[in-house]
Amino acid sequence: MSEFEGKEIECLAAVAWEPKVPLDVTKIRVLPPQAGEVRVKHVAVALCHTDVYTWSGMDAEGLFPTVLGHEAAGIVESVGAGVTSVKPGDHVIPCYQAYCGDCKFCKRPNINLCTSVRSATGQGVMKSDMKPRFLSMDGKEIFHFMGTSSFSEYSVLHEQSVAKVQEDAPLDKVCLLGCGIATGWGAVWNTAQVEKGATAAVFGLGAVGLAVIEGLKIAGASRIIAIDMNPGKFEAAKKWGATDCINPKDHGDTPIQQVIVKMTEFGVDYSFECVGNVQVMRAALECAHRGWGKSIIIGVAPAGTEISTRPFQLVTGRTWMGTAFGGWKSRTQVPELVARYMNKEVMLDEYITHTMPFAEINKAFDLLHEGACLRCVMMF
Repeated sequence: MSEFEGKEIECLAAVAWEPKVPLDVTKIRVLPPQAGEVRVKHVAVALCHTDVYTWSGMDAEGLFPTVLGHEAAGIVESVGAGVTSVKPGDHVIPCYQAYCGDCKFCKRPNINLCTSVRSATGQGVMKSDMKPRFLSMDGKEIFHFMGTSSFSEYSVLHEQSVAKVQEDAPLDKVCLLGCGIATGWGAVWNTAQVEKGATAAVFGLGAVGLAVIEGLKIAGASRIIAIDMNPGKFEAAKKWGATDCINPKDHGDTPIQQVIVKMTEFGVDYSFECVGNVQVMRAALECAHRGWGKSIIIGVAPAGTEISTRPFQLVTGRTWMGTAFGGWKSRTQVPELVARYMNKEVMLDEYITHTMPFAEINKAFDLLHEGACLRCVMMF
């Protein structure tokens, strides 16, 4: 039994009081979990571009002040009434994509868009009373983020957002499975369902793009074309499994999709957009093979932007798709991904380029902005 069970906890957190202002690493108050809720003590948290996206103010639905963060791992400290799937002491990964198992979406095969707590998480609060569980030291309410809020030593989540994992898994590594790496793999295996011998193009060579490349290699793709405007990323892309690397800047005014179509004779079987740029999304679609090519959007574009292409691109047999968390049903399948890592079937350690104390989180933001890291893991 935790000494804090039923009580509020004072702990260190990184609060985004407003967009574009450095995070305030300060003490906050975390209230005890209510019915159907779980309070987690984080051990490790990684920084993802989605956190930067909201912090930058580009997310029209972003709420402030807030505790960002959604790629973490920790240990259950206490649970609220009615919680049965986890107990204090369990090792867990917070999941921004919830899973209840009962809603229309959870019951449908291969769909992971659970609606059980979305009405609350979209408003930065908890469902039981539509209030947050974070308070500043002077009592001001602080919103939750993506139903996780991992930039705090302690956080309160809905039970539907907590995946129990095996206790021998290193939390400073499996924290990456809460978002980007799992999304990249799932885009290949679940959304696109890439078959052995297929050809593919991957736009954007950050951690997600590399995870897509890894997923393609495991799936048995015969040719993997990696595209990025920073040639400094090509060495890693080849290490992960890319067979070709292309810098659009090297081709003058020729659209990159035309370059790829020419390279592959009618285009690739699958393309993946891992940037969040609508022009890149169009290029990814238009380099997909006529007749059967599939293009999967993974990147998050700025609020208000729209995608476009000539209808002829779709009439001639291409499919434009998107993926959320790679299609994984979080609470049931994230533990399976952890097991695959423990069995050395997939990589995780290699994505971590920096490890630092949580208090240095603003330095981690700078590294991500500079393109100097894949994943930075911060330890509490």
